[in-house]
Amino acid sequence: MENEQAPAANAAEIEEFKQRKIRSFVLRQGHLSTGQARALEEFGPQFCIDYSPNVLDLDAAFGRSAPRVLEIGFGMGTATAEIAAQRADTDFLGVEVHTPGVGSLLKLIGEQSLTNLRIVQHDAVEVLENMLQPESLAGVHIFFPDPWHKSRHNKRRLIKPEFVQQLVTRIQSGGYLHLATDWEDYAVQMLAVLSAEPSLVNTAEAYAERPDYRPLTKFENRGIKLGHGVWDLVFKKK
Repeated sequence: MENEQAPAANAAEIEEFKQRKIRSFVLRQGHLSTGQARALEEFGPQFCIDYSPNVLDLDAAFGRSAPRVLEIGFGMGTATAEIAAQRADTDFLGVEVHTPGVGSLLKLIGEQSLTNLRIVQHDAVEVLENMLQPESLAGVHIFFPDPWHKSRHNKRRLIKPEFVQQLVTRIQSGGYLHLATDWEDYAVQMLAVLSAEPSLVNTAEAYAERPDYRPLTKFENRGIKLGHGVWDLVFKKK
C-alpha cells in the first residue's frame, strides 16, 4: 500500500495553530487558580477580544447597539461585574493586563450569566489609541489605579495631562469620566489634571460623593474602618 501524504496545512490553519499556542501560553501566566484557568478556557473565546491596531466594531463585539463604558484596570473584576449586573442596558469594555484578574472576571461573568461585558487583555493606552473611535464612549471608569506612591515613581502614574487629553477624545459630549483613589496625593493630582482639561467640567465642587453604582470593595471597606480616605472624581465632557 502506498503511503498517503497528509494534505499540507494552509496559511489560515497555521496561523490559527500559532494563535492557539500563544493563547495557551498566556493563560498559564500569573499563578492562576483552577477556577480562573477554567473560566479562561470556557468563557475567554466568547468574552475576550484580541488586541488589534485596527478600530474595534463595538456593535459587532457586543451584538447590539447600547451606551459603552470603558473600564481601565479592573483588578479582579468584582466591582466591574456588580456594576454590569446593575446596568444591564449599558455595555462595559474592561481592559486589564493581569491574567488572574481576567480569569477572575470571566469566572464572575459565567456565574452571573452576564452578557454586557467584554475584555481586552492589553495596555490601555494602545487600546485607547488604536481600537476605540472618537466619541464612542458614554463613560470611563478608572478605579484605584496604581498610585506609584514613591515620589521618584510618580511620573509612572496613569492620570497625566497627555493621557486625559487622549481619553476625552473617545468620550461623547455629555459623557463622564469617573476616577477613584485611596491615595490623597494622587487624588490631588487627579483633581488638578482633570480641572485643567478644558473639555471637562467637574460635577462637584472638588471631590464627588461615591455614586451608587460604584460598590465598596472589601479592601476599601477595611480601609474606611481604619480611617483611610477614598476620593471619587466625576467629570463630564462638555
